Amino acid sequence: MHDRGELFEELAFEVAEPLRRYVARRTDPDTVQDVVADTFLVLWRRLDDVPESGALSWCYAVARLCLNNAQRAQRRQRGLLARVAMLDAPRSETAPDDSVADIELHEALSRLSEDDRELLRLWAWESLTPTEISTVLGISANAVSIRLHRARKRLLAQLATPAGNAHDPPGHREVQERRPP
Repeated sequence: MHDRGELFEELAFEVAEPLRRYVARRTDPDTVQDVVADTFLVLWRRLDDVPESGALSWCYAVARLCLNNAQRAQRRQRGLLARVAMLDAPRSETAPDDSVADIELHEALSRLSEDDRELLRLWAWESLTPTEISTVLGISANAVSIRLHRARKRLLAQLATPAGNAHDPPGHREVQERRPP
């Protein structure tokens, strides 16, 4: 009887190269290591579920699912980056080729709080996960998810509001000093 670590090492040694080739034929070189690593993580976690004969095909099935997840994430990231690429991009005041949509998006972003802009930048530009963002900002991953959801909603609301009619969100208005009569 093998201990868990030895069994994992034996299986990993057995399937590593065929698994790497399987994934490499299906994706770009940058993604191969991530998918193989994710597959090995699942292999470690579900070691008891691996059939005694057919470990390689079981790993192929897991790798296929991991690859699908990676490709979905890449599609979402590309789509998001295409939409957000101009969110906080530097603009020249004299740039005549700025489209109306680019200008509106930049103005909508500028009307958000700095916290919202930073959260959106970490997520969209830096491609960080909520867990990674939580490390950067020093808050919980759950708080990041909630704040990110709200920041995206506020950005969409700002995009729907013409720049001249933008209102400060409740609770964020400047307090004017009252002067006695």
